[in-house]
Amino acid sequence: MVPIRDNNPTKITPYVTYGLIAANVLAFLYEANLPPQALNGFLRLAAVVPRELTLSFAGVSLHQPVPEWATLITSQFLHGGFLHLAGNMLFFWIFGNNVEDKLGHAKYLLFYLSCGVLASLTQWFFAQDSSIPSLGASGAIAGVLGAYILRFPNAEVLGIVPLGFFFPSFRVPAYFFLGFWFLEQAFYGLASLQTRTNIGMESGGIAYWAHAGGFIFGAILGPLLGLFNDKSKEEAWY
Repeated sequence: MVPIRDNNPTKITPYVTYGLIAANVLAFLYEANLPPQALNGFLRLAAVVPRELTLSFAGVSLHQPVPEWATLITSQFLHGGFLHLAGNMLFFWIFGNNVEDKLGHAKYLLFYLSCGVLASLTQWFFAQDSSIPSLGASGAIAGVLGAYILRFPNAEVLGIVPLGFFFPSFRVPAYFFLGFWFLEQAFYGLASLQTRTNIGMESGGIAYWAHAGGFIFGAILGPLLGLFNDKSKEEAWY
């Protein structure tokens, strides 16, 4: 199921959402212009490598230009391919503006980055010895989805289901679409604990625990930062 838009207008211009999308696109263009060997080195330096993060938490110095704790932020702006980027930015474009509208620009930026850090730590917790770099805005965006489903459960989501040459459309409430998305992430996360497959980060692929963790932390942090407070235009930055 691919979302196209929601029927949830905003009162502000979502500058932070636009800025974060632009930053992700620019970072991807930088990645795309690196030769393969340089790209591999760059990703290992700027993405979260769970094993290296574990060592840094234990006090072991890795003597790298980018401290491992900093990769919890830098990794949020990296993507493994065009479809990875496009999928993340589509969800962010549809659902991010409404959460920014309710939190205000500054709190929204803090919320977004915090969800990304906590999502990465969730994935790290379940794969502390993995040497596979973890990257992407998915965890932070999952936090946005967690806040959205709490604040706008009945907002209508318009989407399509790609079936070969046919693209039937659907309209469902946000609680159904995003709730199903969360259950899917949690299911595959649990499956990755039991099997050595292409599910989860241990053998490469999608970091489902980062998605599920980001969603939960977004649902927790959103209300704490004022998700249910209605802000005037003058208060929008805060």
